[in-house]
Amino acid sequence: MQAARTTIVIADDHPLIRAGMASLLQSEGSFMLLGQAEDGAQAVELYARLRPAVLLMDMSMPGCDGVEATLRIRRQHPDARIVILSAHEGDEVVHRAMQAGASGYLLKNAPFAELLACIASVLEGRKYLAPGLSAKLAGRVHGSDLSTREHEILAHLATGMSNKLIARVAGIGVGTVKFHINNILAKLDAVSRTEAVMVASRRGIVQLA
Repeated sequence: MQAARTTIVIADDHPLIRAGMASLLQSEGSFMLLGQAEDGAQAVELYARLRPAVLLMDMSMPGCDGVEATLRIRRQHPDARIVILSAHEGDEVVHRAMQAGASGYLLKNAPFAELLACIASVLEGRKYLAPGLSAKLAGRVHGSDLSTREHEILAHLATGMSNKLIARVAGIGVGTVKFHINNILAKLDAVSRTEAVMVASRRGIVQLA
């Protein structure tokens, strides 16, 4: 009697990546691919309709990204097993994904054997983090959490905006902008605007163009 195969849905906005993962999983023999999504919104719809054992989800997709899609799915299906696949290993990115309810977080350059180990782990009800990410997540400084306004201003800093322009866009005074920037520098342990942006980029708080 043939053993039941693990049902999978793949969500990624790159067709070649979807095709590559699908080919590898199907060639392994113990998986059944139920469907493929090209963005987060489609992943939410496919999960609700197909209810796969595991959803492999790209972190960065246009519109509804992997974190938002995970949040939406987990609200309706608390037992969903979702593995985030990402090129980013910053502690803030990993934190966001796991807080959203992801069961696993795997880097896209991981070997196929690690993907299989990750899937096996989440099927057993355990969390899985790519090697090295657990230490990063454990070392995350909770006191460095930025407020919504500080996130907004940091995003403007990343584009090179001046304090005056940030004040105009945000609808606040220049003095208030300076106050928020000082808080950002303190929370990110940075001594300049440039260093703050670089630290934030490395940790996955902002994405540089």
